[in-house]
Amino acid sequence: TERFTDARQARGWLAENVKGVGYKESSHFLRNVGFSDVAILDRHVLSVLHEHGLIDGLPRSLARGRYLEIERKLEELARKLGLTLGELDLYLWYSKTGEVLK
Repeated sequence: TERFTDARQARGWLAENVKGVGYKESSHFLRNVGFSDVAILDRHVLSVLHEHGLIDGLPRSLARGRYLEIERKLEELARKLGLTLGELDLYLWYSKTGEVLK
């Protein structure tokens, strides 16, 4: 990560250069190594966002543009709540699953 100025730049590199790794998986990896400014948009988090009218429908997959669009909405909400993206998406995930896994 020393090559990158921020986690989003690192995530973009991972998603483009590591075969089979997309934005969600790249975000998950970066969160596991200490970054908190990227969101892991899995089906649980997306479900909560849909239930509260923040996104239309539940996408089966997320292309780069749609992932970043949804992440911006989540980032705006996190900012209003005084949370990092990592804190907010973990809370949303927990609210759906009742679990915190690491």
